[in-house]
Amino acid sequence: MSKAEEKEKQQFPAQTQDVNPGNEAEMSPRPEVIAAGYKGSGKLKDKVALITGGDSGIGRAVAVAFAKEGADVSIVYLEQHDDAKETKTMVENEGRKCLLLAGDIQDEEFCKHAIEQTTKELKKLNVLVNNAGVQYFAEKLEDITAAQLEKTFRTNIFSMFYMAKHALKHMQKGDTIINTTSVTAYKGNPHLIDYSSTKGAIVTFTRSLASSLCDRGIRVNGVAPGPIWTPFIPASFPAEYVKTFGSQVPFKRAGQPNEVAPCFVFLASNDSSYMSGQIMHPNGGEIVGS
Repeated sequence: MSKAEEKEKQQFPAQTQDVNPGNEAEMSPRPEVIAAGYKGSGKLKDKVALITGGDSGIGRAVAVAFAKEGADVSIVYLEQHDDAKETKTMVENEGRKCLLLAGDIQDEEFCKHAIEQTTKELKKLNVLVNNAGVQYFAEKLEDITAAQLEKTFRTNIFSMFYMAKHALKHMQKGDTIINTTSVTAYKGNPHLIDYSSTKGAIVTFTRSLASSLCDRGIRVNGVAPGPIWTPFIPASFPAEYVKTFGSQVPFKRAGQPNEVAPCFVFLASNDSSYMSGQIMHPNGGEIVGS
């Protein structure tokens, strides 16, 4: 690639972070949380949503969009306290309540605790958003250690079983579960083999759980984002990769969290009342299997 071509593809300054998941406050530029002019219309009025990974990235954008639509929000996150507090302020600025719960979703007992605290403090649970995850760049399969493999699966897919299992004790007809998968579930990624595998598992989990809950009137759907500018990116990839992140899709750019959040609003609301077991694809124009 010539220097001119490389400059044309560059979208972001080269950057990395030493923690995974990363910190939104350290990103340059900061991700876009809410689209200019977004006005809620009460689609989620007085509902309560729990969002894992709601402190930053897609989870933050979903939390603020839900608040704009009238929902109170419980945010589960690992240890990014400053990011979480910033998100809480954004939610409260919309006139809604925001509960912060820090802990590791690899642990079923913590997942149970998060559900119980949410229903205790916010009185109910109508929408579960399983969004948190981890990913680690690896040049080849042999570089993926047993410890990394286990952590990726426990964080990305085991946690969804735990959260849904305990949430269902409180959910009723008309309530919804939304799982974040990825375009990598459909295309794969040579440097994210373990991550992509968990995302494929999430698609199947979504479809299977949807089938099992139809008789209870609880809908289960998913969102499979393409390349989105979130803390995941500088926390996971080499700095040089970050510079051209997202330029490979038909839209020739990375997406922003505020371009993904409306999918979650749609799936959480009655607008999607005839949908379950389905996956939405905000991915910059890439054509993938459904």
